[in-house]
Amino acid sequence: MPRPRATRILWLLALVTAMAATAASGGWWAWRRAVDGIARQSADRLNLHALAVRRLIDRFTVLPDVLALDPELRAALSGPSSAIDTAALNSKLVKANGAVHASTLTLLDRQGRALAANNWNTPESNVGLDYRFRPYFQDAMRDGRATFYAVGVSTNVAGYFIARAVDDESGRHVGVVVVKITLDDVRDDWSRGDDIVLLADRHGVVFLANRPDDWMYRTLLPLAPRDAASIEETRQYGGRPLPPIVRLTLGDAGEGAERVRVDSPTLRHEVIWRSLPLPRQDWTLHLLADARPAAVAGRNTALIVLAGWLPLILFGLFLQQRIRLARLRQRSREELERMVAHHAAALRSAQDSVVAAAHEATQGGHGNLEHLPQGVSVVDANLRLVAWNSRYQQIFGFPGELLQVGRPIEDVFRFNARRGLLGPGDVEEAIQRRLDYLRAGSPHMYERERPDGTTIEIRGNPLPDGGFVTSYADITAYKAAARELRTLASTLERRVDERTRALNDAKADAERVNRSKTRFVAAAVHDLLQPLNAARMFVGALADGSLAAEERQLLERVRSALDTQDEMLASLLDVSRLEGGAVEARFVTLPLGPMLAELARQFGVLAGARGLDLRMVETRAVVRSDPLLLRRVLQNFLSNAIHYTPRGRVLLGVRRRDGQVRIEVWDTGIGIPESKTRAIFDEFLRLDNGVDRDRRSAGLGLSIVERIGRLLGAAIGVRSWPGHGSVFSITVPLAGEGAPVAADAVRGEDESPFAGKRIFLIDADIGTRQATTALLASWGCDVVSAGSASAALRFAETDEAPDILLQEDPLDGVAGDELRVALMARWEHAPPTVLIGDAPSASDIERANAAGLRYLVKPLAPARLRAVMSRLLMVSG
Repeated sequence: MPRPRATRILWLLALVTAMAATAASGGWWAWRRAVDGIARQSADRLNLHALAVRRLIDRFTVLPDVLALDPELRAALSGPSSAIDTAALNSKLVKANGAVHASTLTLLDRQGRALAANNWNTPESNVGLDYRFRPYFQDAMRDGRATFYAVGVSTNVAGYFIARAVDDESGRHVGVVVVKITLDDVRDDWSRGDDIVLLADRHGVVFLANRPDDWMYRTLLPLAPRDAASIEETRQYGGRPLPPIVRLTLGDAGEGAERVRVDSPTLRHEVIWRSLPLPRQDWTLHLLADARPAAVAGRNTALIVLAGWLPLILFGLFLQQRIRLARLRQRSREELERMVAHHAAALRSAQDSVVAAAHEATQGGHGNLEHLPQGVSVVDANLRLVAWNSRYQQIFGFPGELLQVGRPIEDVFRFNARRGLLGPGDVEEAIQRRLDYLRAGSPHMYERERPDGTTIEIRGNPLPDGGFVTSYADITAYKAAARELRTLASTLERRVDERTRALNDAKADAERVNRSKTRFVAAAVHDLLQPLNAARMFVGALADGSLAAEERQLLERVRSALDTQDEMLASLLDVSRLEGGAVEARFVTLPLGPMLAELARQFGVLAGARGLDLRMVETRAVVRSDPLLLRRVLQNFLSNAIHYTPRGRVLLGVRRRDGQVRIEVWDTGIGIPESKTRAIFDEFLRLDNGVDRDRRSAGLGLSIVERIGRLLGAAIGVRSWPGHGSVFSITVPLAGEGAPVAADAVRGEDESPFAGKRIFLIDADIGTRQATTALLASWGCDVVSAGSASAALRFAETDEAPDILLQEDPLDGVAGDELRVALMARWEHAPPTVLIGDAPSASDIERANAAGLRYLVKPLAPARLRAVMSRLLMVSG
């Protein structure tokens, strides 16, 4: 064999070896990176699933504690069995369950026998059954409280049991209240994803899965004899066989996850197995994520590396393509230049013809105008219409009675303005600008794109003996051809991508619109208020009795939870009002500097408490917007920025561009994944990875922001970099120079949004009156106070109604309904009213809700009072 040939073979073998080695290395690196990414993402999803389980359980945790304090239940368990009114106990449990909708509520005596239950009148009734064998009864009688997951004895329905011991007057355990809840909602939520989600008990038995047919009631490891005996003794899973899951661990997947293959006919591929303990329940949550995308990434990367060894071929193809594109661009450019030159010549000739025909028309001959392809109108020196052709009438769709010889051309302009054909901006200014063109007699030419997408070229020329002729040519086809020629060579692939993205965006927008059509209806909010009012009545009933310090603290926690729920429903009402058109934007000329300074001071205190640095960039910009609605948007941006920023700073500032101002809020927080930057504006969506996890909300803040943006005609924007921070913005127009600033929009640097608002405070307690007056005065309010009903009526005789009425209820031990009726009669209308009280009873709250009033509890929390007043001012305008 010749030596050169052997050398070529050796080089070829070396090349093939290097290609194989680099492809294998690149494929392994991509596979490993994809596995790590799947592991990290599965951790986030697993945390969200765990949070959903905890939230569902937490919703019902307080119910057994409240029922255990019920005097009737305690009396029934403490007295003789012959005196027990079973029907009354059953009725009480049915009513309690009507407010919370648990699966079952059961009352057990000290021997574990079920005395009463909310399902007493169903075939699956618990009444009379013996539950001494259940661990939750034994543990509750020993420790005071217990939990247990098991299959129901009478219902054969699995659920989570929360038990609380009922004590008599001496503190002895005399029975147990048991609440059973099902986890069906959590399982249904898991079913929406592609992952396999399992929930196992301390023995490793899977009792909840989003694929029940394959995974339910199977064990992750073979059961020890002792564990099997315990399950059998407590009848935890109703005697079901518990076969083990056969799985093979293939290796570590990083981030605490494992690569696993399961011996199952329905799961034939490798998965990333991640587990998360739930210590409070002694459970473990497992998530099995599909690992096939990692294999695909490794394979694709190996192919890319192999393709990288063909640079000469790729470079040749690239060079050939560049030459072809260059030639195509050159031909397109030459064709465009020829078209432009031809069109310019044709326009010059056509314009000369138009002027000649118009001059002839002023002398009485209209025939030549009808032969012109353009629409033509002719006015005399007094700006009155003297001639036109049918093409002019056809282009603008004028009615026949509008076009008459001698009609002022200003009437025609106003007709077009009413149809929105004069473009954005002030209508009178647009009409005056056109009349000035005609009076000046100077030639002009411009293009206008109409709302239907057509482009009209408008040319105007003076006539020799006074007057003016204007031609209107439809150049839509020419503009489209020019654009196509300019972009044909360079944008073919980009247009495909853009259309694909536009299709996806349109689909997503359609889905969002479809969801929003039926979600927010005010009637639904009123229905939601019914169980909330019932819970308030329970709390009020408990508050009327004598409670220990621990029980009083528990009651306050319940009241706080109800207040939070009330805020959520208030947000729902805000959305309903915005959707229904009850809120109207009131545009004024507004200086931004004082508003931003006040917001920076207001939220600077909250930011400082969290160790954050909130800064504001000074501005002198003056915009055109609604102050209250714009402030609501910026308050939401700042609140979210502080909430989702564990450390660093928050920046508030503006940018000017093209006659507009973009107000931006920057933060150095956790950021938002690109896939969720659009979804965060959906209703009820809340990212649950903030700093303050105790903060509760309905996920409606940004949904309200988006609706306010549409109401203001302002663009809402968001950009984010996960791990580095986010920026939210709203764009509003700058006010014209010299525009008068509304009196209520001008505030000094130390004034608040309540500056100048008249507040009437009625409170018999002089200390509360002085403290509240000082607080309201610091916000810039004009405060008038009264300590009795007679003083309040004297004030109403000589003064007009205030912007907001704050009234103690009851006043001097008497309900304030009669006083409010008398005040309204003297003012002839009802101002927004807030009732304040020390410990409102259930009847007080029910009466206030029926009258549509807000109720606050003393001592007044400044933040809550400020929020309620802001909402009342926004709704009342």
